[in-house]
Amino acid sequence: MAGSSGGIRASMTTSTPSTPAHGPARRVAAALLTVAPLVLVSACGDDRPAGAEGPPALDRGARLVITTENGVRLRPVEGDRVAADSAVRGAWSHRDGTWVLDLACRDRRDGHDDGGDADGCPRMPTVGVPAGVPVTVTARNAGIDAVGVEAALALTTVNGDVTVTRSGGGDADVRLVTRNGSVRAESLAAGRLEAETVNGDVTLGGATSPSRVTAATTNGSVRVTLPHDAPAYDVTAGTRNGRTSVLVPQTPGSGGDSGSGDGSGAGDGPGSGGGDAADGRAMNLSTVNGDVTAGLG
Repeated sequence: MAGSSGGIRASMTTSTPSTPAHGPARRVAAALLTVAPLVLVSACGDDRPAGAEGPPALDRGARLVITTENGVRLRPVEGDRVAADSAVRGAWSHRDGTWVLDLACRDRRDGHDDGGDADGCPRMPTVGVPAGVPVTVTARNAGIDAVGVEAALALTTVNGDVTVTRSGGGDADVRLVTRNGSVRAESLAAGRLEAETVNGDVTLGGATSPSRVTAATTNGSVRVTLPHDAPAYDVTAGTRNGRTSVLVPQTPGSGGDSGSGDGSGAGDGPGSGGGDAADGRAMNLSTVNGDVTAGLG
């Protein structure tokens, strides 16, 4: 497309919540700009309304997908509309109930100095997410940080950490992936949980006991902590160069330590080898160079 920009461009205006906001969501709402109706850019390069609109009120049936060349911070926001830093603009597209936000930086010709990196692009812009809207993020060369986002999460980056705090949901699927970086989660709620990296640690602190837990790295340690009343799991835990320690309740015949390390501490502690995982709960923890630990909080 010719012209100063191509595809669909999102403009942003300030928004006042229709209901009083409190706590973290109020602070996010005050700091962010709510995404306003989109304008379609024609082949001639002039902006013309074409009936395309920005994200509508996102209910719990909608899904949000965010793509970025940098990182992103996810925070809760009051109301039902996505919000984003003024330093970036979002190019929106959608199909059925999935809304895709492609984050881009303001052109330097706008004269906007956002204090970001050398090319004028903020490394970690903030996006406010309405409660209950599942989020998928694909980032690169920076981290992803989610706090207080109560929904299913699929967060993936390369060359950065993935950190999650007080997020997820009791029956939500949560997938946290990076290649060169660590995965860290605290007070995480999930129905099914998957976390992996290649070069880095995986540290997961659960507020709930997922039906299935998978955590893996190659060069780093794996540590999973579940609530003190966690049920029994069919556990497989392995490392090549390190130690394994499995202190969560295990089903009879559970794999436990499957690695070739010394396995020091594997299967120790109360509840080991006991319980009944009739509901099919399973835990698979693995690394090559590092320790593997599963315990109770």
